[in-house]
Amino acid sequence: MSTENAKTGVLVMAYGTATGPDDVEAYYTHIRHGRPPEPEALKELQERYEMIGGSPLLGITQAQSDGIAAALESRHPGEFTVAMGQKHSAPFIEDAVRELLDRGVERIIGIVLAPHFSTMSIAQYRSRAEEAAAEAGVPVRVVESWHEEPGYLDFLNRAITDAWESLPEDARESVELAVTAHSLPVAIIDRGDIYVEELEKSRDNLSGRPGFAGTTLAWQSAGRTEAEWIGPDICEIMPGLAGQGRTAVVVCAAGFVSDHLEVKFDIDYEAQEAAKEAGLALARTAMPNDDPAFCDTLAGIVSREAGLA
Repeated sequence: MSTENAKTGVLVMAYGTATGPDDVEAYYTHIRHGRPPEPEALKELQERYEMIGGSPLLGITQAQSDGIAAALESRHPGEFTVAMGQKHSAPFIEDAVRELLDRGVERIIGIVLAPHFSTMSIAQYRSRAEEAAAEAGVPVRVVESWHEEPGYLDFLNRAITDAWESLPEDARESVELAVTAHSLPVAIIDRGDIYVEELEKSRDNLSGRPGFAGTTLAWQSAGRTEAEWIGPDICEIMPGLAGQGRTAVVVCAAGFVSDHLEVKFDIDYEAQEAAKEAGLALARTAMPNDDPAFCDTLAGIVSREAGLA
């Protein structure tokens, strides 16, 4: 959505996606800094995209950006112009910055569609946006994290209640809430990264709810590298939960805000299979996607960052 004469540009940033099996090689080659995935790995990834019917992420991300733009226009008519850019697929972050510069913005506020800060995520988005705008001399300010935003927590709490209610009644005897996020290499912790700390806060903010026997922070979607990745993996905790007498698990993928491969395959298929093998029922919380209240929450963050809230 474009607003003529707006002086503040809003850069909505996301990871990007392959939209289907034919895009997988180019997408993962970009993620791997120009190194194509091995044939066996490529085949497996293509099969995963086929299993979920292609990733809906690009359309969802654009809808989220449009939702934020509409909410900002409602809050502050004519003050903002919004563009969406991605890290690993078109339109890229640099494309979106160029679009905003062409519209004549005097400053750019960036928000990443990821709630938690990490040097491997938010910091990299920020660097690319700043570099893209540097030649034009336009300042860029990126929101570093928003995982404790009340509106976001409200959405998650409603989604957790809905997921719990969707469980069969006989599975509600002893339910564990598992809060998950994308795993990252353990080495980031040694470098002082606060990613794990912020996810622990999310776990704590969502714990202690009636109907749940306990709350666990688990991880998912670890990369296949020689490096050690943060754990435990969501699939690995299922036997232990069953051993504690749990009858079901509600998975809240609080580290993500959209339906995509890491949700529709890693949770809906792999974690679901692991839960069944352990004798547990599993329900996943709905993702925010382009929920109007969620988009308005992000618009409120941008407004505050711009000094208008």
